[in-house]
Amino acid sequence: MPKKLPPVDVVMVGFGWTAAILGQELTDAGLKVLALERGGWRDTSTDFAVSFVQDELRYYYRRELFEEPARETLTFRNNPSETALPMRHLGSFLPATGVGGAGIHWNGQTWRFLPSDFLARSHNEQRYGPLPADMTVQDWGVTYEELEPYYDKFEYLCGISGKAGNLQGKIQPGGNPFEGPRARDYPNPPLDMVYGPTLFEAAAKETGHHPFPCPAANMSRPYTNPLGVQLAPCSYCGFCEKFGCGNYSKSSAQTTILPVLMRKKNFELRTESEVLRVLHDPRARRATGVAYIDTQGEEYEQPAEMVIMCAYATHNPHLLMLSAIGTQYDARTGQGTLGKNYAYQIVSGVDVFFDDKILNPFVGAGALGIGIDNYNGDNFDHSGLGFIGGGYIACWDTNGRPIGFHPTPKGTPKWGSEWKKAVAKNYLTTATISTHGSVMSHRNNYLDLDPTYRDIHGRPLMRMTFDYTDNEHKMSDYLTDRAAEIGKAMKPREIHAKKRKGHYDIVPYQTTHNTGGTIMGADPKTSVVNRYLQHWDVDNLFVMGACVFPQNAGYNPTGTVGALTYWAAEAIKTKYLKNPGPLVQA
Repeated sequence: MPKKLPPVDVVMVGFGWTAAILGQELTDAGLKVLALERGGWRDTSTDFAVSFVQDELRYYYRRELFEEPARETLTFRNNPSETALPMRHLGSFLPATGVGGAGIHWNGQTWRFLPSDFLARSHNEQRYGPLPADMTVQDWGVTYEELEPYYDKFEYLCGISGKAGNLQGKIQPGGNPFEGPRARDYPNPPLDMVYGPTLFEAAAKETGHHPFPCPAANMSRPYTNPLGVQLAPCSYCGFCEKFGCGNYSKSSAQTTILPVLMRKKNFELRTESEVLRVLHDPRARRATGVAYIDTQGEEYEQPAEMVIMCAYATHNPHLLMLSAIGTQYDARTGQGTLGKNYAYQIVSGVDVFFDDKILNPFVGAGALGIGIDNYNGDNFDHSGLGFIGGGYIACWDTNGRPIGFHPTPKGTPKWGSEWKKAVAKNYLTTATISTHGSVMSHRNNYLDLDPTYRDIHGRPLMRMTFDYTDNEHKMSDYLTDRAAEIGKAMKPREIHAKKRKGHYDIVPYQTTHNTGGTIMGADPKTSVVNRYLQHWDVDNLFVMGACVFPQNAGYNPTGTVGALTYWAAEAIKTKYLKNPGPLVQA
């Protein structure tokens, strides 16, 4: 029998960005908060020391920071007619394990979604007419204007480096003119720019676009955040993506919140504690706590007045399914909500090769780049194009790491002496333009429980059914063509445009930007959580993270995840605690 522990006010499942923010906010409100993390403790000075953290083999290829598929994985298929098979090696996306979660190994690209992104159905139907029947996009139930103060709060917590483009409705030179209005500028100026992105910037201007420095959670100068935590300026080492930062220069839970939160007497963290299910009483519409297991195989019952799910975007839906909370989505009938509207990102690139320019790609940072937003969201007229959505185009200088960065022109052999010559010739003289596109939700893209495969605890694995649709392919091709035009304007020797073709493939890495499955909205018939991320069926259960996105926009998700977390925390403190119960009447 599980050992029953003394109750707490709040138990949180997982301990990454969202749990750290909520832990800080709810302990400030006087609550006793417990976080359960399946992985171990990680701290900057001991786990990411600069003497060893820049180890590409250890961290990138041997997956030091990520979950182990032998213990935690899922099954995958492209469509409901196929048989799903287990993902036995991490590939397309890289969920983390351990304190800090995926916020440790992110690049730091910190965007605000566009105002129209939160109105994906109503805005597009008003402008372009009815959407296809199988496109299940929907409005979020919250607007950009409501979230703006919480975007601001997250950006100042993280010390984001950037340049405002729209201050209180006034367009600012040098910033992104397409962004929603913001109350104030970024807390730090943009990063110092390197050569490749400046060539992209000049070509983008020449071709009639509006380039701007991309917002970065990499510090452009020393910074002290509102909690009094100090961050150091970036050293441009190029080891952000898939790596922890040993310089205290990249924002994470470790470098922004934990130095304050871990000292609080009303906060507790238990590591190596894997939550197996959420305990709940359906008749009372209440979660009673969670059941978890430690590394010795001992099972515990942790009672709590409130349960907040802060695990990774694919794990929150899975845990709700295993806990039998909510109604599983059925793609055949369109009924149910749990697992509905799984989405991702679609990316492509254009390599730009020079003979006469030395770009030094090893001088980089996670979000060091120049971007354009001319083709993101509904910033351009989609009439007659056959798709909705869009994405940004950017020239990043994030790394020139020796194992992974081997730019070669089209037609180069994949191995052998000619390949080696091409790598040596082009390593220092190649820039890459990236496109980062949205994915609109579709009836046949969803999550459910696999009928065959089980995990080490005997629980059904989660099954992912996902493929790109014509909408995504047409949109991505359009972005790639625009990126190629800018690449040609950079006056290179040659370019190599790499369009996204065929079915979605779960094997090669693309982005760790999984979304959907426990989507938010204004109607319990079409969403799992309400506008405050409170479960429609269980009043004291809240769900955080990108799993609440009804579809995915053309940006990296972390900025919006942070804003939604602060938004939900405010609702819990000012509304729920005063009057526990539904925050939105169904």
